[in-house]
Amino acid sequence: MTTSFHLTSYNYYSSRNDMEVISNIVESLKKILEEDKHESQPLFLKTSDNLILNIARKVVQEKKKTFLIGITGESASGKTVFVDNTIKACIKDKKEGIYTVIRCDDYYKDTSKELKEAGSYEELFKTGFSFDTPEAIDLELMKKHLMALKKGETIVSPDYNFVTCESNPNGEIKKPAKVVLTEGLYVLNEGIRDIMDVKVYVYTPLEVIKDRWYKRAALRGKTGKAADLQFQDVNRTAQQYIRPAYQISDAVINGMVSQQYIQDITDRIFNTLKNIEY
Repeated sequence: MTTSFHLTSYNYYSSRNDMEVISNIVESLKKILEEDKHESQPLFLKTSDNLILNIARKVVQEKKKTFLIGITGESASGKTVFVDNTIKACIKDKKEGIYTVIRCDDYYKDTSKELKEAGSYEELFKTGFSFDTPEAIDLELMKKHLMALKKGETIVSPDYNFVTCESNPNGEIKKPAKVVLTEGLYVLNEGIRDIMDVKVYVYTPLEVIKDRWYKRAALRGKTGKAADLQFQDVNRTAQQYIRPAYQISDAVINGMVSQQYIQDITDRIFNTLKNIEY
């Protein structure tokens, strides 16, 4: 009877303490988001009703579990910039095991043979080939790797060359971490989004995307007619495969904010989660 009493008492006070901590996190995060609203370029354009509460619960009640954040958006919308600057906020802690990043771009299938046979990107695109559909990426392998990281396993992500279209299966070693950030065109597609703890969509106006996209395409060896053909495909396939993710996302992020502001606000969020007393 005595043991049962102490156990019940412990569970009661433990649960009560958790709720107090969750409440503190929720209030702190709400304050950050409310202040963000008043910026000329706010970072958060939309958040789901339960996003803050769900994050707080996971941080407090699932402290030892991996937190998987999926970030998508159109090509050149600013996904990588957002992730890279979020990382800068993470690494201020200087502890190992804080974060790991899985990028959808690394999982493009090897199409170097097709490119060589076509002779150029322009001729390749004229055959109807597309880099901008889910079929161009090994999403099955990416999901397998994400699930392994959530289980605490180390994986080796492939390495893709955007100029030659070659995929090297022996890319980078990725270790499990408290936060796993995965970003790319199709990370919130059906069949993979169900494993995400938080789903984020990066929104950027089309005219800005177009300008960014052409500049990046030139660095990847695509100019002139080849670039025009691919951008037409990019815009068409985004309507089918990417833009629908806007509606099912937990948060919509502004792809127009400065890199410094991304660092500042994500740093405040991580400090809030880290400094709450348990």
